[in-house]
Amino acid sequence: MYEDRTFEAMLQEMLSGVPAGTDKREGSIIYDALAPAAKKLAEAYAELARSNRLAHAQTSSGEELRLRGADFGIDPRPASAAVRLGLFYDAAGAPLDVPVESRYSAGGLNFIAAGQIGVGRFRLVCETAGAAGNVPAGTLLPLDYVDKLASAAIGDVLAAGEDEESDESFRTRFFAHVRTPPTSGNRAAYRNWALEVPGVGDAYVVPCWNGPNTVKVYVLGADRTSAGAGVVQAVKDYIDPDTGLGEGMGEGAAPAGALTTVVAAPAVNVNVTASITLSGSRTPAQVDADFGDALTSYLAGIAYGDDPRPKYARIGTMLLDTAGVADYANLLVNGGTTNVTVAEGAVAVKGTVTLT
Repeated sequence: MYEDRTFEAMLQEMLSGVPAGTDKREGSIIYDALAPAAKKLAEAYAELARSNRLAHAQTSSGEELRLRGADFGIDPRPASAAVRLGLFYDAAGAPLDVPVESRYSAGGLNFIAAGQIGVGRFRLVCETAGAAGNVPAGTLLPLDYVDKLASAAIGDVLAAGEDEESDESFRTRFFAHVRTPPTSGNRAAYRNWALEVPGVGDAYVVPCWNGPNTVKVYVLGADRTSAGAGVVQAVKDYIDPDTGLGEGMGEGAAPAGALTTVVAAPAVNVNVTASITLSGSRTPAQVDADFGDALTSYLAGIAYGDDPRPKYARIGTMLLDTAGVADYANLLVNGGTTNVTVAEGAVAVKGTVTLT
């Protein structure tokens, strides 16, 4: 908007207003008097341009984007703590039960035993919220004395921790809310309710899937592949929990009488095989990794989009655009040369990639 309001342009405008015959060369009195004013005006216009960008959700970021969302009652999803499996053993190698709320360390992070799920098996909640809690592996070191404990290990991720919602994720939810406003339990309402749950990348809603007053919600995880069981249950508990009196009681976000089923999006594997000619700039392993990353990114970008079918031609272009690939032949996607069919509510994910 103010691209032409540069220091040079405004200084020239000021100097053009000075009477003819006056020395306006750089270093002259009039030049040295006007240059600081032109500099300050250029800075003011730059700040005006920045403020203008931050005022619109399309170009805003950070705290200003959050404030824009707050005008519509949309808050960013906070960071969530990872929940890991803890395995505990005594000196004989037998599983050992440890005290709930005992604390342990792994990978520079602290975990607390939050609950037992089996003999010697406990839910460990990371004390530091965010995706960092998903990373540690191997030995657990006790921070408190635990009687008879000889060894401990950190196991599977039971519920992935997530960092505070990114600008792009928040922007997507903001536009979904304002462009398809949720009203009286319409499809947009169910999608927005699902998106409010940490760990949800997107949702697809099917009304009357099993008769009147039934709704099915398919859920993607943050990586835009099939959501994990913990995320699916969290969405169910938020929209239509079973409080002991049954479902559809209106105890969640959904209106009373609406029976809501929440499932992970069924995954459709996209398997790619091709013969490639290398240019020599990358090794075969690097080409495999780069193409695999590009395919994953492409599939995540079309998940639950206007046309979620992976395109045969697009995959061929991606392969040819991969660094180190000079040419390819005999490209097959799921054994054929056509677009991959993706059913309602399903999501295409990277399967096997075989490049020879």
